[in-house]
Amino acid sequence: MGIGTVRRDADDGAAAERRREQRGWYFYDWACSVYSTSVLTVFLGPYLTSVAESAADADGFVHPLGLPVRAGSFFAYSVSLSVIVAVLAMPLVGAAADRSGRKKPLLAAAAYTGAAATTGMFFLDGDRYLLGGLLLVVANAAQSVAMMLYNAYLPQIAAPEERDAVSSRGWAFGYAAGALVLVANLVLYTGHASFGLTESAAVRICLASAGLWWGLFALVPLRRLRDRRAPAPESAAAGPGPGAALPGWRQLAATVRDMRRHPLTLAFLLAYLVYNDGIQTVISQASVYGSEELGLGQSTLIVAVLLVQVLAVAGALLLGRLARAYGAKRTILGSLVAWTVTLAAGYFLPAGAPVWFFVLAAGIGLVLGGSQALSRSLFSHLVPPGKEAEYFSAYELSDRGMSWLGPLLFGLTYQLTGSYRDAIISLVAFFVLGFLLLARVPVRRAIGDAGNPVPERI
Repeated sequence: MGIGTVRRDADDGAAAERRREQRGWYFYDWACSVYSTSVLTVFLGPYLTSVAESAADADGFVHPLGLPVRAGSFFAYSVSLSVIVAVLAMPLVGAAADRSGRKKPLLAAAAYTGAAATTGMFFLDGDRYLLGGLLLVVANAAQSVAMMLYNAYLPQIAAPEERDAVSSRGWAFGYAAGALVLVANLVLYTGHASFGLTESAAVRICLASAGLWWGLFALVPLRRLRDRRAPAPESAAAGPGPGAALPGWRQLAATVRDMRRHPLTLAFLLAYLVYNDGIQTVISQASVYGSEELGLGQSTLIVAVLLVQVLAVAGALLLGRLARAYGAKRTILGSLVAWTVTLAAGYFLPAGAPVWFFVLAAGIGLVLGGSQALSRSLFSHLVPPGKEAEYFSAYELSDRGMSWLGPLLFGLTYQLTGSYRDAIISLVAFFVLGFLLLARVPVRRAIGDAGNPVPERI
C-alpha cells in the first residue's frame, strides 16, 4: 500500500469522524431549542405576566425586593437580569474551557442546570411570580453558558468551507425540534379539559416538558463530541495564565482587551450584539405583544410560533444557500432589511386579527434561522485559534434570548407609555444600527487578521 493510499485512508477516516461529531453537535440544538421556543417564546411570557398580575396591587404593580415594578414589565426585566448573571459566568467558564481544553464537562453542567430549572417551572402557579422570575434567570443564564460552549465547537468540527452549511443545519435541527414539540403542546393546551387538566396545569406541563426534553437529548452531543487540548495561548495578551480565577467582569474585560488586538473581530461582534439584541427581544416579547396588545389567545400564539418554526427550518437552509452564492455578510445584511420591514409592519397590526399575525410570523420565520446561523458561522472565522470558548463567551452575551438592552428598552417603553406598540417599534433602532455597523466591517481582512484561512466566498 502506497503512502498516498494511506494518506487518503487517514483523510477519509478523519472526515468520517468529523461528520459523526457534526451530527452529534446538531443534536444539542435539537435538545435546547425547545426551551427557547416553548418556554421563552410561547408560554412563559404570557403565563408569568398573568401570575405577576395576580400578585399585583390595586395599581398593577408588584414589589420584588421592595421595588415597584409594573406587572406587565416583570417578564422583560427578568430576561434582562438573566444576562447580568450570564455576564459574570460566561467569560470565566469560557476562559477555563480554553485553558483546559475540556468543554464537555462544563457543557454538561450548564445544560443540566438549565434543564432542571426549566423542569421546576411545573411548580409555578398561584401568585408565585418571584419563583418564576428566579427559575427564568437560572434557566436563561445556564442556556447562555451552554450555548457559548456549544458554539465554540463549530471551528473545531467543521472546515472553513463547511461552516455556513453546518451552522445552518444546526439551526434547522433546532427549529424542527421546536415545531415538533409545539404540535404536542398545541394538542395538550387546546384539549386540556379533555385530559382532565386546568389551563394552568396544561401550561405548566408544557413548560416542564421542555426541561425534560432538553436533558434527555443533551445526552447525544455529550456522547459524540470530544474535547481537544487547545494550543498554547499567545503569551503577552492571552489574558490570565493557567490557574487564574478572575471574576466574570474582569475576565470579560481581559477577553475584550485581547480582542483589541483584532479590532475587526471586535467590530463584527459589536454589530452582531446590536442587531441580535433586536432579534432576541422580538423572540422573547412577541407572545406578550400578541396576547396583551393584539388580544390574541394562547392557541393562536402557539400556531403562529409553530409557523415560525416550520418556516425557520426552510429559511435557515435557504439563506445558507444564498450565502454560498452571495457571501454570508451580504446575506445577513439582506436579512436585517427584512427584519426592519417586518417589525415596522408589526406596529400596524390590527387587534384581534390572527390572519395578519400569521403573516407577520411567516416573515419572521423566513429570516430568523438564517440570520442567526450565518452570524454564528461568520464569527467562527474571526476567532483566533485556541480562543474559541473565550471569544464565543462574548458572542453569546446577546444570543438566544439572553440580550439585556432590548428587553430593558421594551420594558421601559411599556412602563413609560403603557403601549406595547410603542415598545415593539422601539426595537427598529437595533436593526438599523446593526446594519450600518456590519456594512463597515471588511470581513475578508478580518479573517486574515485573526490568523484563519479565508474562504473563497464569504
